[in-house]
Amino acid sequence: MLRALRNRNYRLFFIGQGVSLVGTWMQGVALPWLVYRLTDSVILLGVVGFTGQILALVVAPVAGVVADRANRHRLVIIAQMAAALQATLLAVLALAGVIEVWHIIVLGLAGGFIRGFEIPFRQAFIVDMLDDPRDLPNAIALNSFLVNGARLIGPSLAGFLVGWFGEGICFLVNAVSFLAVVAALVAMRLRPRPLRAHATHPLRDLKEGFLYVSRSAPIRTVLLLVGLVSLVAVPYTVLLPVFAREVLGGGPHTMGFLISAVGIGAIGGAAFLASRRSVLGIPALIAASSTLFGAGLVAFSLSTNLLLSIGLLAVAGFGMMVQMASSNTLLQTIVDEDKRGRLMSFHTMAFMGMVPFGSLIAGGLASALGAPGAVLVCGLACVLAAAVFAAGLGRLNRALYPVLEAKGFLVPASGISTPIPAAGAAPVAGPEPPRDII
Repeated sequence: MLRALRNRNYRLFFIGQGVSLVGTWMQGVALPWLVYRLTDSVILLGVVGFTGQILALVVAPVAGVVADRANRHRLVIIAQMAAALQATLLAVLALAGVIEVWHIIVLGLAGGFIRGFEIPFRQAFIVDMLDDPRDLPNAIALNSFLVNGARLIGPSLAGFLVGWFGEGICFLVNAVSFLAVVAALVAMRLRPRPLRAHATHPLRDLKEGFLYVSRSAPIRTVLLLVGLVSLVAVPYTVLLPVFAREVLGGGPHTMGFLISAVGIGAIGGAAFLASRRSVLGIPALIAASSTLFGAGLVAFSLSTNLLLSIGLLAVAGFGMMVQMASSNTLLQTIVDEDKRGRLMSFHTMAFMGMVPFGSLIAGGLASALGAPGAVLVCGLACVLAAAVFAAGLGRLNRALYPVLEAKGFLVPASGISTPIPAAGAAPVAGPEPPRDII
């Protein structure tokens, strides 16, 4: 389960990023609570969620082109330092007691701009930290474990700090926490990665990436599901302040418990993925986990008991983490290396770029149906998206089979791979190809 930590560079990243992510989750809890405290408006919660991520949709394609042409190590360092500056400005305004909603919106736009670059840079950089590329699926799973381990610690800590000292202290802790990941990145010893010649125009590279994604049925299908789930299900988080205060009758510590519950389930999902030794079976896992995520949200929307709500969010968190990390693993497994950055940029567009629109939808539904009604609709939509994806698993399997075989993932224990007959040719004698790989 920990085999990727054999790699010194990834081990450094794991430690530094772990510290930084605790601060990130603390800010993620404090910010919407601050907005709701200042405005009492579910619409503005949706607006802030929208502005905090919309620019990621715009800049991510550019980030992918840059990640395939430049030094990813330096790019990640620059992006982390920019994020630290954004958190510092939030902390100064909040601790000075002069912060207003328009400050949050403007700095949210800046944060979304930064994340639109940072996420594709970081996702594409993971493979550069590994001595053995076969450790990539495990590294992605461990990174998901890290994100959600921090989700378990950060929100609970933020809930108590907000109650005692206000939201500004959480922004300050986040700003300082970036020092850990920057120090880890600087301490890495990396093999030089051959950079692409800049003979082509960046716009041509962007077009090439788009055509690559659109012409690959497995990549296109997985990205579409990621985008749909991010649009209809992930934005439930913007309504958690309403559930904490209005539905469950609590305060910021209650919101911290709810987000930590998602983290508990997500940690279980990440540990489950880290224990897997193969990418085989991942598409079916994506379908099942998407269904579990949506069903967990439906049940959560109907609960008015804190302990039951915590348990249901843990279930939803497990489903969400397995769906997102499995999708990322499959995409990074089948992608051509020279297009990794651009694929990760499209993944960022699907994962983060749809969330702001979903946040607006969730805020609008909550104003019309109430927060529980909005989450109920979101959960049902997620289940429907998973059902459509599951209906196409057969076609996805047939498209994936030659790709995985060419990359060496379908070599049986005998060491002899099973040939695939050409279209229209007679079946090849021998064992039936494992058509249930999904």
